[in-house]
Amino acid sequence: MNYKMVLYLLGQMLRVEGLLMILPLLCTWVYHEDTLTAFLIPVVVLVALGSVLTYRMPQKREIYAKEGFAVVGLSWVLLSVFGALPFMLSGAIPYFCDALFETASGFTTTGASILTNVEALPHSILFWRSFTHWIGGMGVLVFTLAVLPRSNERSVRLMHVMRAEVPGPVVGKLVSRVKSTARILYGIYIALTLLETLFLLFSGMPLFDALCHAFGTAGTGGFSIWNDSIAHYHSAYVDGVVSVFMLLFSLNFNLYYLLFLRQVRPVVKNSELRWFLSIVAIATAAIMLDTRHLYSGVLRSFRYAFFQVMTVISTSGFATTDFNRWPVLSRTILVLLMFVGACAGSTGGGLKVGRIMLLVKTFVREVRLMLHPRSVHVIRTDGKRVDEETVRGAASFLIAYLFMFSASVLMLAVLDNFDLVTNFTAVSACINNIGPGLEMVGPTGNYSLFCDASKILLTLDMLAGRLELFPILMLFSPSTWKN
Repeated sequence: MNYKMVLYLLGQMLRVEGLLMILPLLCTWVYHEDTLTAFLIPVVVLVALGSVLTYRMPQKREIYAKEGFAVVGLSWVLLSVFGALPFMLSGAIPYFCDALFETASGFTTTGASILTNVEALPHSILFWRSFTHWIGGMGVLVFTLAVLPRSNERSVRLMHVMRAEVPGPVVGKLVSRVKSTARILYGIYIALTLLETLFLLFSGMPLFDALCHAFGTAGTGGFSIWNDSIAHYHSAYVDGVVSVFMLLFSLNFNLYYLLFLRQVRPVVKNSELRWFLSIVAIATAAIMLDTRHLYSGVLRSFRYAFFQVMTVISTSGFATTDFNRWPVLSRTILVLLMFVGACAGSTGGGLKVGRIMLLVKTFVREVRLMLHPRSVHVIRTDGKRVDEETVRGAASFLIAYLFMFSASVLMLAVLDNFDLVTNFTAVSACINNIGPGLEMVGPTGNYSLFCDASKILLTLDMLAGRLELFPILMLFSPSTWKN
């Protein structure tokens, strides 16, 4: 383990987090709020600590897979701990477990909340709360890679860091240099965020509201500045804009780069894209038909069905209606979509459509091998052969996912004596980075009733789900820290 290089990269991340807190710090001046010290103190601490850790570049600069997982896992834990300071220092969330839960929910783009009255928070705190979604959506370390000095990239194998943080079964470079790849990804991310902000401004939404909701949509997080979320605006236009951009941010960002290069055919033939759009269409149609008697007209039913399908499958967590009151079939579809999630290489959570597609093809291959043992069946995606290492990785992830999910549900049942649906969907919503579940944690509920131990458990689930489990699980393995 290259401890010096791990500490160096952690210092880079801490310094970046401190600089990012300057934006909500400016909000305290714009809105004349008394939360200046709540942001100023963390900024000074983070920049000072980061500067100490990055004072000198280590001579041994190699980063391998083990260091990459360690850097990513520790970075997100520290990111959440220090990010909770503004909530505590401002008095908005005075208790550490609650503040850590809210902050981790923000950075992991989960959107689960312990707050019962969001509208009572100062503008600066609301901005930081939504901004954590935007920071965590693409990944703070991806951002750090984009701004690292160019001389570092030649000696540091940064691809191991990027693969550990970017969600999805396969992560590759768009161009030859990791630094350039990170810049391209963030360029697309910023462009889509600004575009959504403009569309929301056209509806007459104030700039502050538009930015906060664009941050939540871009990171597929779902934090809103209103207690009733997007339903507060009572606007079909706003619902439509947010729905469309939740879909756009659920797609693999590599596809946007291909479109930028005018390579339309690979995008149209992309298997994961087809699977994703098919799942969205089928789920929307089924829910629309199942809930048509609850709303006046098919178009209104489609509006709510499409929005909720997108908010769940993209793992955003916004709400325009209380789907906890929908028929059993519609609620069941939404719970299943929690596990499906968005596309690989997007800002969404869940198992990922690409991984599910790969697992289905593996299952079909195994059935065919049982029927014809001597035959040869190759798994292909987009006309390319999928290597066995990728197939094994998908299977290993599923095993780890089921184990952690089952253990979390059991532990939650021991810690809090809530009903099965509440516990099951709470873990589902946290480990898949969705936010709202059913019953007590439905769109009109929150996680404030859980005990502190349960909140810590769910916080670990959120972090593990955002980082595809292994970076967090490996932090508890003694072999990770051996030289």
